[in-house]
Amino acid sequence: MRRTIFLAAFLAAAHVVAFAQAAPPTTVITTVTTTQKVSSMSKRATGTFEVKLAAQSPHFANSALGRMSIDKQFHGVLEAVSRGEMLSAMSDVRGSAGYVAMERVAGALDGKRGTFVLQHTGTMNRDAPSLSVTVVPDSGTDELKVLTAKMNIIIADGKHSYEFDYSIAD
Repeated sequence: MRRTIFLAAFLAAAHVVAFAQAAPPTTVITTVTTTQKVSSMSKRATGTFEVKLAAQSPHFANSALGRMSIDKQFHGVLEAVSRGEMLSAMSDVRGSAGYVAMERVAGALDGKRGTFVLQHTGTMNRDAPSLSVTVVPDSGTDELKVLTAKMNIIIADGKHSYEFDYSIAD
């Protein structure tokens, strides 16, 4: 049985330990409903990805924010690389935290080449997760210029995979 938990792989290094203690062997990070519409003619891309996170200095001293760079390699229907940045914060209450991230993805989606930007918005409210990962409207280029999409992130046995529900208008 899969249990849903939030942020295990995405919070700043100092924050990962708190979530790792509660993480089950399979972690599913799901998206929530967004205002970005995916047409009924949408497709689902699936595959795996590797992610490297590197702690960065916060822009402001004593800000209580974690900051990391993101470096990903996607495999499967989405063959791409991404680079981005993430900010995270934890409260004094165990199981409560939040993060935002932006990453620019470059590569091919089902053979169509281009770039687009993924926006992550996540919160955990006393262990209740909420995560939205969507393509920033009108951020696509080249053959992905009219891409609309949302992504589910799945972590199982320490490996990352994705489900990418998308539509590319003609």
